[in-house]
Amino acid sequence: MSGPLGRPRLHHRVTDSTSLVARTLAAAGAPHGTLVTAGEQRAGRGRQGRTWSAPPGRALLMSLVLREWPPLVPVVGALAVADVAARVAGAQAVAIKWPNDVLLGGRKLAGVLGEGRTHEGWAVLGIGLNVAVRVADLPPELHDRAATLGLDPAAIEPTLEALLRALEQRLAQPTGEVLDALRARDALRGRRVRWAKGEGVGCGIDDAGRLLVDTGDGDPIALEAGEVHLLPGT
Repeated sequence: MSGPLGRPRLHHRVTDSTSLVARTLAAAGAPHGTLVTAGEQRAGRGRQGRTWSAPPGRALLMSLVLREWPPLVPVVGALAVADVAARVAGAQAVAIKWPNDVLLGGRKLAGVLGEGRTHEGWAVLGIGLNVAVRVADLPPELHDRAATLGLDPAAIEPTLEALLRALEQRLAQPTGEVLDALRARDALRGRRVRWAKGEGVGCGIDDAGRLLVDTGDGDPIALEAGEVHLLPGT
């Protein structure tokens, strides 16, 4: 990957979505590594069209413009977040729920969203990381599902710098190493899961980055994308 990440940088005190801004910049020719950050998002987006909720000034909200990117760029983003979180919380506490949610103690610490336009020559990698969020300040429905690093708001900028360096390292890795790192943090292995078309037990990640699920009916099936839910008690 060419060039450092994070330069140039555009910071908004408040914006609808850092990824929407980054997409506009990318379409206008912004260089590889262009960074958009915000203190607050009004319409931050997660996977499956969800919103990303965070109190002002307490989460790391960022999107990167990439001109070169690997096939599994959202996984790369999740691994880089996990690298940084593990330095704070310990490696054993951090896992990745396929395909790209970062969990701390089984609760969601960060979300990653990758959007690519191969024919236009750009991708945008969006990350929301609860650096200094107080879970009690989140909507009630998130209290038992959200995690935080529990740091001070002053830690957001140093965390951003650490994350950019971790991303540079992960983006340069061969796909095989990325997949091995994902397998080492696989939160769904041995756990019972449900998706739109069935249920089964997670049994690993294949060489294409797909989730393997044992349904008890022959060979494992491979899920390419979509929402996967952990079933209670697993």
